[in-house]
Amino acid sequence: MTAVADDGTMLSKVMSVEQALAPIADHSTVMVGGFGGAGTPVALREALALRQLRHLTMIANNSDFGSFLYPGGIERVICSFPVGHTAPQVLAAVEAGDVELQLVPQGTLAERIRAAGAGLGGVLTPTGLDMEFGAAYQAMEFNGRRWLLVPALPADAALIKGAIGDTRGNIVCRYAGINFNPVMAMAARYTVAQVERVVPVGEVDPQAVTIPSVLVDAVVELPTKTAEG
Repeated sequence: MTAVADDGTMLSKVMSVEQALAPIADHSTVMVGGFGGAGTPVALREALALRQLRHLTMIANNSDFGSFLYPGGIERVICSFPVGHTAPQVLAAVEAGDVELQLVPQGTLAERIRAAGAGLGGVLTPTGLDMEFGAAYQAMEFNGRRWLLVPALPADAALIKGAIGDTRGNIVCRYAGINFNPVMAMAARYTVAQVERVVPVGEVDPQAVTIPSVLVDAVVELPTKTAEG
C-alpha cells in the first residue's frame, strides 16, 4: 500500500536494496520471478542471500539458489525445473538431505500462485493424476471428470523484475520478462520490484502497466548492462 504524507501527497516507494529487503525475515517463504534469465531479479536475489537469513522456503520456476546454501539457509525449494547456473549445488544439497525439493508442473505452479493472489483455496487440475506428484493431493470427481485438488501457494515476500517502474510502484514488464512476475506480486504479502529505470508518476501509460502499484511495496532501481527481460 502506498504511504501518504501529512499533506495528502503520495510518498515514493523507491528505496535502496537494503531498505527494500529489510522486512524479509527468517522462516520466510520467498517467491522469485523469472523464467530462466528472462525477468529474473538476479540482483535482489543475490542481495537477499547476503543477508544470511535462515530457514527459508524459495519458490521459483527454476532452482538457481546456490547462494543460499549457507548453513541453515534454504530448507525447501518449490519449482518446476531444477535447472540454472547453481542448480547442481542445490541438487547436491537435496541428495544430501539438507534441502527439500518439491517439483510442481509449471502450469500448476502458476495456477497455485494465481489462486493465492485471487484469494482462492486451491485449483482443480487433471495434471498429475495417477502419478507420483498426484499422490500428495486429494483426487475428486467433478462434471464427470477426475481432478486433483491442489492448494493455493502464497508467500511472505516476492522479488520481481520489470523494465520500468514509477515512483508509486507501477511496473512495466516486457515480452518474456512478464512470466511469473505478476502472479507472484499478487500472491505475496510484501513485494519488491527490481527495475531498470524509475520514472516520475504520469510517465507510464496506464495501459502499459503490467503490475499495478497496489501490488508493489518497494521499488529498487538497478540498471544492468544487459536487460534480462
